[in-house]
Amino acid sequence: MFGWGSKAEAAAPERKRSAAGRVAAWGASGRPVWSARDTGTLMRLGFQTNPVGHRCVKLIAEAAAAVPVAVAGREGRFAVHPVLDRLERPNPAQGRTEFLEACYGQLLLTGNAYVEAVGPGGWPDELHVLRSDRMSVVPGADGWPVGYDYAMGGRTHRFRVGEVSPVAHLRFFHPSDDHYGLSPMTAAAGAVDVHNAASAWSKALLDNAARPSGAIVNGGEEMSAEQFDRLSAELEASHQGARNAGRPMLLDGGLDWKPMGFSPSDMEFQRTKEAAAREIATAFGVPPMMLGIPGDATYANYAEANRAFYRLTVLPLVGRVCEGLGAWLADHGGERIRLEADRDRVPALQSERDGEWRRIGEAAFLSDAEKRAMLGLPPAGDA
Repeated sequence: MFGWGSKAEAAAPERKRSAAGRVAAWGASGRPVWSARDTGTLMRLGFQTNPVGHRCVKLIAEAAAAVPVAVAGREGRFAVHPVLDRLERPNPAQGRTEFLEACYGQLLLTGNAYVEAVGPGGWPDELHVLRSDRMSVVPGADGWPVGYDYAMGGRTHRFRVGEVSPVAHLRFFHPSDDHYGLSPMTAAAGAVDVHNAASAWSKALLDNAARPSGAIVNGGEEMSAEQFDRLSAELEASHQGARNAGRPMLLDGGLDWKPMGFSPSDMEFQRTKEAAAREIATAFGVPPMMLGIPGDATYANYAEANRAFYRLTVLPLVGRVCEGLGAWLADHGGERIRLEADRDRVPALQSERDGEWRRIGEAAFLSDAEKRAMLGLPPAGDA
C-alpha cells in the first residue's frame, strides 16, 4: 500500500562513506629477484665481479695446485715416471702450477673439469684443460656418455669415448644430475646476489654524498615548478657525489635543510653484507678468518684456521682430482698407477706430520718395517 518492500527499494545499492574510500591499496609481492643460475652468469657475478667468491676460488685453486703430487704403484712411489714428467710440463703453453690451477678453478666454478689427452697412444704427449662452459656430455642409449661435444666459435668438435676416453671428466657430487657436477658457486649463488646488492647499495650511498637523503623544508611561499626543477638540478650537480662531500649548502627564500640520520635498516646493510660473505666462504669451505671477514672467531688463531682449511678443503679436493686423473692416465699407459698428494711436503701440515712421525718413532712395540708402512714409506730395501 505504501510501497514498503517494493522491488525498486530492494534493488537500491548500498552506499557507505569511508575516510579511506579514495585510498588505493598497493601491496608488493615481497618475492626476491635472483640472478640466473647458468654457468656464464655464475662465473660473471660470483667470480669476475665478486671479491669474496673470487678470493675463495683463487685461494683454494692456488693452494691445491701447490700441493706436491706423487706417482705410486704396487711397490711404492716412483722417483722417475712418464706421468711425473707430463705433470711437470703438461703442454707447451702451461707449466704444472698453471695447468693444475686451471683444472681446480674449473671444478670449483662449474662443478666439472675436463682434461684432454693428446698423443698417438700410450702415455699422453700433452694434457690440456678444456673450458667447462663449452663442453657438453653426449649420453648414449643406456645413459652412459658416448662422447663429449666442445663448442667454440660456432663449431662443435666431438670427442668420442672408446675403450680409452680422450677426455677425463672430473666432477663434484650432484644429487639430481647423472652427468654434471654441482659447483660450490651454485650453492653460494644466493649469498652472492645479496653481497652484490649490498655493494651496489653502498656505491649508491657514496654517490649521494655518502649519507642518507635529507629534507628541504619550505617555510615560505609555495615554490613554482620552475623553481623546484632548478633547486633539484642544483642539488644534484653541486651536492651529490664523493667530490662534493662536505660542501656547504646555500638556501634562500625561507628554505631550511633538515638532515636525516641513518635508520636501523640502513645500519643493517653492512652486517648483511658481512653475513653474505661468510655464507660464500662457508659454501667453498674457506674459514672466514682467512678472508679477513670481521666477527668470526671460530678458530683460536690464523695458523689453526689454515690447518683446518688444508685438512677439510684442499686435501680432499686434491685427492678427488688425483684419483680421477690417475685412473684415467693408467688406462692410457696400461699400467697400474695412482696419483696421491705428498702430505709430507705440505708446509701447513708440517707440525701435524712431525707429531705423527714422533709418535710412531717412539712406539717401541713396532718394528722398523711396520713404522715405515704406517708412515707411507717403501720398505727399507727399496729406499
